[in-house]
Amino acid sequence: MKKNIVVLCLMLFLLLSACDILRSSLFKVVSWTPGDGYHSDPGNIIISFDFSHTPHKSSVERNFTLNEDGNRVRGFFKWEKNKMTFVPLVPLKKNADYTINISTDARDTNGLSMETAFYHVFTTRPCTTRPDLISCFPSMHEEISDLKSQIILEFSLPIPLKSLYDNISFVPSMTGLWRQEDEGKTAVFQPSDMWLQNNRYEIRISSSLTDNNGMNIRNGFSSVFITGADHEIPALLSASRITKAGISIQLMPDRGFSCVSELPVENSGWEKDDRFLLVFSKPVDSLLVRNYTNIENGPNFVMETLPGFKTEFIFRFENTPVYESRFTLRIRNGIRDESGNETKDESIFRIFADGEFSKPPELAGIRIPMAPKNHTDSEPVFFTIDSLYETIPITDENYPSGETVNTWIELYFITAEETLIDVFSLMELFRVETSNNVIYFSPKQIKTSDFTFVEPQSGWEDFQRVEIIGDLRNSTNFGIINFQIAAGLRDNAGNRNENSFNVSLKK
Repeated sequence: MKKNIVVLCLMLFLLLSACDILRSSLFKVVSWTPGDGYHSDPGNIIISFDFSHTPHKSSVERNFTLNEDGNRVRGFFKWEKNKMTFVPLVPLKKNADYTINISTDARDTNGLSMETAFYHVFTTRPCTTRPDLISCFPSMHEEISDLKSQIILEFSLPIPLKSLYDNISFVPSMTGLWRQEDEGKTAVFQPSDMWLQNNRYEIRISSSLTDNNGMNIRNGFSSVFITGADHEIPALLSASRITKAGISIQLMPDRGFSCVSELPVENSGWEKDDRFLLVFSKPVDSLLVRNYTNIENGPNFVMETLPGFKTEFIFRFENTPVYESRFTLRIRNGIRDESGNETKDESIFRIFADGEFSKPPELAGIRIPMAPKNHTDSEPVFFTIDSLYETIPITDENYPSGETVNTWIELYFITAEETLIDVFSLMELFRVETSNNVIYFSPKQIKTSDFTFVEPQSGWEDFQRVEIIGDLRNSTNFGIINFQIAAGLRDNAGNRNENSFNVSLKK
């Protein structure tokens, strides 16, 4: 009995001694790669661990994790004695933070667990400096009057566009586009619509906002701004026509009329080169001014003023208004200023395009000598544009039948002030046509001075005279002679008559 007790005590001593020896040598990682801190080349990083005891492989693998910016990295394991190497399925990335963890549930082949978890961090980010917000426009509690104002944020480091869209918001919500300036350090938000007038807005920047290196901002940010309380309604102050010389002549609006004796107000004297100017009481949207301004019964127009919010807008016509035409300039209501206030009244201006410098040349009449070879008295006869089928006394005495006689035809024109007939246009458009081959006239020369018959036709001294010299061959036939100028006659100022002229005479 005593012998058995001694044996039992000896066995208990040996067991306790073994446990103490085992605990005096902890199961742990004695070395590892790549080590803490920054590593510049992710492609050359080897992740390996040397253990103090022979590891239970499946236990260690099961309790091992590698995370990349919070997301688990998948891979497989290689073993060489007490050394484990982890090989990621996808290569490690630049600008990322990695955490390694082997929990205390990992054990060796004798069942001894790790006393403390293995937890370490390494990074492939080249810089640990975090971005800071330097300035914000609008500033805290600032009031803005421009309802199309941009939001401008300045950072210490470049911020990628995706991070701006993902981490910056507005309350109430506002959609728009972000763009970058200053190499990405300045972010500019252009709202897609106007901010609501007299409203409170909050700009919110999440702490998840990151720079180009993936480093998030130190702290989240919030700022409040207020849209202005501008309630002044814009109005059209005046409309004017601007002459070629730059003189401004105000147009009188048409207020309508209430009885037969009252006529619409008409603005006469409009010249072909005139432009019109609209002046508003405060800056308004040029796009709305263009869309809400209409010309009725007139040519299309073009806005010369650059886009934006302006008080003055200048327009010109694409084509010359037809002389003595009447058209209406109408400006509808609803044109908005920068605060969203809209014009309330519609404005109407009636215009008469009868400027004295825009009058196209017009034929007044013709004069022809009946005795062209008589230098003392060529016996000229004249006919007005209204001389319909009057008789022209061409006789065999001075214009023998079948013979060619050198003669001339004088044309008298009513023209605009300070203008001259375009003789090339006249020669192109002038014709003498007959029925029954009454006569034949072939023009040879055109003169605007040093006329064959010195004195002009009485009463037509103020008209412009043009002489066409040519050969006329008479016949014994009787019929109609048409002295014609086709449509399109021009003067040297570019005035063009769209009508044709015809003096029809009888022989």
